[in-house]
Amino acid sequence: MRKKMISGGVGFCLTLLVTVLVISGGATAEKGVTYDGRSLIIDGQRKLLFSGSIHYPRSTPEMWPSLIQKTKEGGIDVIQTYVFWNLHEPRLGQYDFSGRNDLVKFIKEIRSQGLYVCLRIGPFIEAEWNYGGLPFWLRDIPGMVYRTDNEPFKYHMRRFTSKIVNLMKSEGLYASQGGPIILSQIENEYGNVEAAFHEKGASYVKWAGQMAVGLQTGVPWIMCKQPDAPDPVINTCNGMSCGETFPGPNSPNKPKMWTEDWTSFFQVYGAEPYIRSAEDIAYHAALFIAKNGSYINYYMYHGGTNFGRTSSSYFITGYYDQAPLDEYGLLRQPKYGHLKELHAAIKSSANPLLQGKQTTLSLGPMQQAYVFEGESSGCVAFLVNNDATKVVQIQFRNNAYNLRPKSIGILQNCKTLIYETAKVNVAKNMRVTTPVQVFNVPDKWEVFRETIPTLSGAALKTNVLLEHTNLTKDKSDYLWYTLRFKPDSPCTNPSLFVESSGHVVHVFVNNALAGSGRGSRDIRVVKLQVPVSLIDGQNNISILSGMVGLPDSGAYMERKSYGLKKVQISCGGTKTIDLSRSQWGYSVGLLGEKVRLQNSMNLKKVKWSFNKAGLIRNRPLAWYKTVFDGPSGNGPVGLNMASMGKGEIWVNGESIGRYWVSFLTPSGKPSQSIYHIPRAFLKPSGNSLLVLEEEGGDPLGISLNTISVTGSNQAQSQLS
Repeated sequence: MRKKMISGGVGFCLTLLVTVLVISGGATAEKGVTYDGRSLIIDGQRKLLFSGSIHYPRSTPEMWPSLIQKTKEGGIDVIQTYVFWNLHEPRLGQYDFSGRNDLVKFIKEIRSQGLYVCLRIGPFIEAEWNYGGLPFWLRDIPGMVYRTDNEPFKYHMRRFTSKIVNLMKSEGLYASQGGPIILSQIENEYGNVEAAFHEKGASYVKWAGQMAVGLQTGVPWIMCKQPDAPDPVINTCNGMSCGETFPGPNSPNKPKMWTEDWTSFFQVYGAEPYIRSAEDIAYHAALFIAKNGSYINYYMYHGGTNFGRTSSSYFITGYYDQAPLDEYGLLRQPKYGHLKELHAAIKSSANPLLQGKQTTLSLGPMQQAYVFEGESSGCVAFLVNNDATKVVQIQFRNNAYNLRPKSIGILQNCKTLIYETAKVNVAKNMRVTTPVQVFNVPDKWEVFRETIPTLSGAALKTNVLLEHTNLTKDKSDYLWYTLRFKPDSPCTNPSLFVESSGHVVHVFVNNALAGSGRGSRDIRVVKLQVPVSLIDGQNNISILSGMVGLPDSGAYMERKSYGLKKVQISCGGTKTIDLSRSQWGYSVGLLGEKVRLQNSMNLKKVKWSFNKAGLIRNRPLAWYKTVFDGPSGNGPVGLNMASMGKGEIWVNGESIGRYWVSFLTPSGKPSQSIYHIPRAFLKPSGNSLLVLEEEGGDPLGISLNTISVTGSNQAQSQLS
């Protein structure tokens, strides 16, 4: 096989010399990473690599060492992460690499523990992340069209990609400099939208590949889900079964790589969690290796938490909680342990896998063997039973092997069965949530209720319904639409109809909540019809439009619009009055946001009330605050918000994310009720808890919980 060189300007003779040395196993003085048709080549040696995705802003710097250590102990060689453009450049030319955004610190921690890094710069990343990682200010640049052969977008994409590459170079973090970064990714799953841009899509792919390679990192670039990735960029697979679905790289000189082996699946509000078994993950990973794969990344290995307003449309705050390391960084068994055993079994035969010749044998109607063998490399065989219903005895080289349904057995030395994907030797554990404090003392809560704005106080007024995000610029989830309405004649049994392309609407008539409506990830339009009480004179109608994250994908994202589309009043079903072209006033955000109540120094800027006569319960658009002590120990902590409706939570000024426990799954349960408080956010005592509640919940039912894992029998007794 001829090795593919990454860096430009290297002569043919040097290329040939390095190729001979690599194939013969000899050492070279070359730094960096190259590849051939079998695998990545690091420091002159072919590598069989298992990788795990951990996203630095979805955990805290204090959690990083433990997460990386557990990942390494699970048999992982590489940590894969996206780079989050909208975190790092929230305003044009103003950068933030501090705290959870400290990408350099994260990579250096990975290096200190002896692992490699795959840096997925994007800078569009999708990732179920708000706006796919694109900063919202991009939309306001004249002539902007995202992710196509568009000069304004290419300028800023090149500028930010160069910023990250130069930052990595300045810290000596590329493998070509002796650092841990062995791969970089440009763009992300562009093949899903390329056709929508016609010829400009194809030219953009070529430009992106050339731009990235021209930055001369000394390591390969990849494009996932991109069959037309231009040389020397490697096209890779994403999905749950790439051993079955991936046709392979678009050149015989490129290795077969799997950048997203989904260990679970994302979860949205109103949906049940997706449970992918350890056996299924192991089966498809083993099959990919058996079919000449040499790099598998688990997406996610640790999902973490979408703090603040970082999740995309309708996605819950917990991210890939069903990964081998759960949202809190605890081991999820048997997934973690079963995959750890798989990695050890495959690595024990790395030599024949990387150096031997592959042959494929049919051993039955639904059974095959993939054999890797060489005179000096040894032998390994993958016996595959594709029958999902029964145990099958397979005869291979004068030996019999009984394989469970839908299973792959790995034969060390082509003889000894050392691992079977459908046989799990690791006991299942369970997560235990233990309440340590219930916030059920009314006198310890204070409440501030938002004032409902009216047209007279609006700074901006128009005779049309304006688009939501054009006004909010994604600085807030909320936009108020206000108007005055006076019936020309008596209106019997009035009802108000609202149609919105936002996610949530709350309708207030004369300061009283008349009704609320919501969409979902599958139902993109909110349609709400509610009876209203009108007075004879002027009526103040105030409609709060709310977003739950911006989209993370799709073509022409910059053209998407949100907010109110139609507002009508019906009188007794016989008369309909269209208010859409009335005079509307607008106010961005809530008062509590404007004064930044999460900052303790700003709490006195609004008037707080102590609980009196039930004031604390069932109040829409209310802010609640209290103080609590941190639980003892150093294990994970979470808030049980099951008694509330929808809103956002801050602990000591840090947002632990949106909550929406009133959005139930088909089984009648919240998609998420426990919300992670990282230990780094807590003090031993005097912690502030601030809750914004939109709908009207009961804060007296909130509880503070410690999170742990234990064996199944013990867990059941503690949970009962």
